[in-house]
Amino acid sequence: MNAFSDLSMKSDEVLRVELEEFRRQHRDLDEAIGALQAMGSGDPLTVKRLKKQKLQLKDRIAYIEDRLYPDIIA
Repeated sequence: MNAFSDLSMKSDEVLRVELEEFRRQHRDLDEAIGALQAMGSGDPLTVKRLKKQKLQLKDRIAYIEDRLYPDIIA
């Protein structure tokens, strides 16, 4: 089942809470990736996996933002 279809059944308030949580997770992943790369000892496969998770979170964030704040052309 598509992960985004689960979001279509949720209320706006629940989506706002999840949006903040996903943004926090995205920031945490960004910091973790930066720390691994700064140390120079980061496993390339681990960094790649974290970047993939970060991209998936970014997609979910964009989907929720589009649902909460649709572009209305007047």
